[in-house]
Amino acid sequence: MDLGLKNKRALVTGSSRGLGYAAALLLAQEGCKVAINGRDEVNTNAAAEKISEETGAQVYGLPGDAAEATMPEKLVLQAVKSLGGLDILITNTGGPPAGAFESFDEEAWQVALDTSFTSHVRLIRAALPHLRKSDAPSVLTVTSYVVKQPMDNLVLSNSIRLATIGLTKSLAMELGRDNIRFNSILPGWTVTERVDQLMEFRAKNNKTTVAEEFAKQTADIPLRRMGRPEEFANAAAFLVSPAASYITGAMLNVDGGIVKSTF
Repeated sequence: MDLGLKNKRALVTGSSRGLGYAAALLLAQEGCKVAINGRDEVNTNAAAEKISEETGAQVYGLPGDAAEATMPEKLVLQAVKSLGGLDILITNTGGPPAGAFESFDEEAWQVALDTSFTSHVRLIRAALPHLRKSDAPSVLTVTSYVVKQPMDNLVLSNSIRLATIGLTKSLAMELGRDNIRFNSILPGWTVTERVDQLMEFRAKNNKTTVAEEFAKQTADIPLRRMGRPEEFANAAAFLVSPAASYITGAMLNVDGGIVKSTF
């Protein structure tokens, strides 16, 4: 199936590793020109170089912390300058730390808001003028399955990521008239560095081993395994592509069936 992504121009934030990297790599393989982003300059540039070498695509590394107030606009402007425009925006950010409600002070909540919600707002706001010039504009926000099924000791993520879902759905309704599509992926347990960190946190709290925590978690997933980053990327590439031209306002679980609700 031809997704129609050849020569499309994409900015993927939080893409120097993990889910974002997998999405950027697949977009490049499908013929997109891609700008990737990460907080660490060395890692971001290395990731961009690696994707370019593997795919032959034009890939640009744009280092910067998207949670900083002025950085989203800078990233979008740099991407537009490098790519010659913008068709696709994938807003992927790091998740807030694990912990119970009373373990977080006001500052921790503000940092989590800036990272997991306000960064999406700022990136989308900066990108809209450029997306309106595209013939196939698409925005994909990356959240988590916890917006449908909250998880113990993830109060920051359980609470704040819901705001991004509300934002995504609202913009799908508001900007459909401009032919800009907005969707979100709700990833489940996928083998990334963040999951490794969460398993280490659980092992410490439960006085178990990381291997035991992985085994307990996968037992709750109908497919009995965690996902692979490339499986997330497959869904992401489809949703942002012209092949999904009549899909907007969708909140897609890519979670191995762990969410038990019917909607």
